[in-house]
Amino acid sequence: MSYNILPADTYVVVNKTIITEVDRRIITTLYQPIIGSRATSLYFTLVDDLNRDEIMSKQETHHHLLSTMQIKLENLVIAREKLEAVGLLKTYVKKEDNINSYVYILYSPMSVEEFVNHPILNVVLYNNVGKNEYNKILNYYKMPRISLKDYEDITSNFNSVFGSVNGSINTISDDIVNKTKEDIKLSNVIDMNMLISSIPSNLVSERCFNDEVKELINQLAFIYKIDDMNMQMIVRNSINEKGLIDKNELRLNCRKYYQFENGGSLPTLIYAKQPDYLKKPSGDTSNKAKIIYTFENVSPYDYLKSKYSHGEPSARELKIIEELMVDYKMPPGVVNVLISYVLKVTNQKFIKTYVDAVASQWSRLKIETVEEAMEVAQKEHNKLKGVINKNSTTKTTKTKDVGTLPSWFDEKLDSKEMSPEEQKEIDEMFKEFN
Repeated sequence: MSYNILPADTYVVVNKTIITEVDRRIITTLYQPIIGSRATSLYFTLVDDLNRDEIMSKQETHHHLLSTMQIKLENLVIAREKLEAVGLLKTYVKKEDNINSYVYILYSPMSVEEFVNHPILNVVLYNNVGKNEYNKILNYYKMPRISLKDYEDITSNFNSVFGSVNGSINTISDDIVNKTKEDIKLSNVIDMNMLISSIPSNLVSERCFNDEVKELINQLAFIYKIDDMNMQMIVRNSINEKGLIDKNELRLNCRKYYQFENGGSLPTLIYAKQPDYLKKPSGDTSNKAKIIYTFENVSPYDYLKSKYSHGEPSARELKIIEELMVDYKMPPGVVNVLISYVLKVTNQKFIKTYVDAVASQWSRLKIETVEEAMEVAQKEHNKLKGVINKNSTTKTTKTKDVGTLPSWFDEKLDSKEMSPEEQKEIDEMFKEFN
């Protein structure tokens, strides 16, 4: 239901979280290029209304906001909706006679790590500010990379410093404020009712437009910037003989549409590189560190393309990469390790079922860095080799079906010097990405 705000309408601000100075900086540097200065100003104005009471403000009228921010009522509504869209604000309203009463609930922004790994916000920020400014913003939050390889951890444990004490706490409160963030909700990009009604009922099954399909259509429309009319055409072309929408076909058709409209280019995600805060600290000059550097500093698209003597990755392969980054939320460097591992152990076949199996495990293990991905791949392969060896009766059986390993499985990679042949291989690899 839509409500027209009047200057006389009242509101209170409820603080659902703990807002720190770091949060203020994140909103200014990461959120403001997306939501704009008015929405940012509105957020901080609502925060300032809490100064007298950290949890809930006193009742104010919207005239107070208009005069404080010096903006028009329609611009106030737009600014509020932007805050709601990115999860910084939730709004509730109750109609009382001729005056509506609003409750504005404030939430914390995402952490920098969450933001740069978000499949939508990160891309929107990149597109809004451009490559140079985007890199400047990330460099602002970049942690100094210090190698602790030759250091010993001597940090004390709690029980080695403090003794035990007697006593107990009788009550524990569930109402204590803590840092709370609101999930981002993607509102309807597509008029779903119009889309469904535009397709003849004899072409589709009753189960065609379930909630999962509707959500996928909406997400694809947002990512690929597809309007109602074009999405209707794409959906029609994605209906199979059972009267159901083939979700893989729908994804492919949306991707083809985007490429056609954008001169063959694809959404930004597959061209992204490993975020700086997930990179290995500098200072290590071993062979393994140089290979890690390669994985961290090329995009999944470029890495997969480098595996072709001629030509480009197929649409199917690009779709798999996109799903790894969107559905599994894998950082780019980890995707590169997965590509390298899968191509080697499957004799250069990029098999989706195998990719999904590996991706599911790495997702559950919360693998974020290239080094972690390399280590878990090696452990799993050693485990598989152990099972095969245990069940084998001949030397021939022991060595087959284990798969050819990537060069980075070699433990000798930790040596400080490369052979001339190894150095040449690394140099050739880097030439492809310069």
